[in-house]
Amino acid sequence: MLGLLPLVLLFILLLPALVFLFYFNVAAISFTKLGLSPQGAVLLFGLSLLGSVINIPLVRQRIVVEEPPRLFFSFLFYYPPRVRQQVIAVNFGGAVVPTVFALYLLQRTPILPAVAATAVVAWAAKSMARLVPGVGIALPAFIPPLVAAGAALVLAGEYAAPVAYVAGSIGTLIGADLLNLSRIRSLGAQLVSIGGAGVYDGIFLVGVVAAFLA
Repeated sequence: MLGLLPLVLLFILLLPALVFLFYFNVAAISFTKLGLSPQGAVLLFGLSLLGSVINIPLVRQRIVVEEPPRLFFSFLFYYPPRVRQQVIAVNFGGAVVPTVFALYLLQRTPILPAVAATAVVAWAAKSMARLVPGVGIALPAFIPPLVAAGAALVLAGEYAAPVAYVAGSIGTLIGADLLNLSRIRSLGAQLVSIGGAGVYDGIFLVGVVAAFLA
């Protein structure tokens, strides 16, 4: 038993590295099957991973966090509401990188099936997205890849793999984030990131599922 203890501790210490290597290999294989060179796949993976912590501010606005109390003699006193600054940003790894790659895939993908599949994914993402007060927009990670794969198989035939990626990434950003922008003020979150934590996992899984279709 004592002899196994160092091995167990070593395994626990190495587990994060093993998970990262698995994540890296899956992503690299996925992007390679979608038409990138091995070097391009590694670059795209690196930009997506490192870019997930980079949020590019787009809009800054002041939001009311708490209304002033209503007092009997309120006409004699003024209590300003509590406000904070809310930043609407675009996530580099979860929005910019997949959008650029989707535009690259569109160069060799039929437009009409891609647009139709994107609309289906956007509708599904809009329906399933939930606004979490103080946090942002949350979406089950398995929704975008499954809906994108199904729509691509039905609408795109032999082009199912690139259409699945395009529809899954762009459709998720449109349905989960962009179509909910008008409701973001009510969240009270200081940072709302388009393509950020709430939808980033789903967009990554889109690439994995698209690779299986390839």
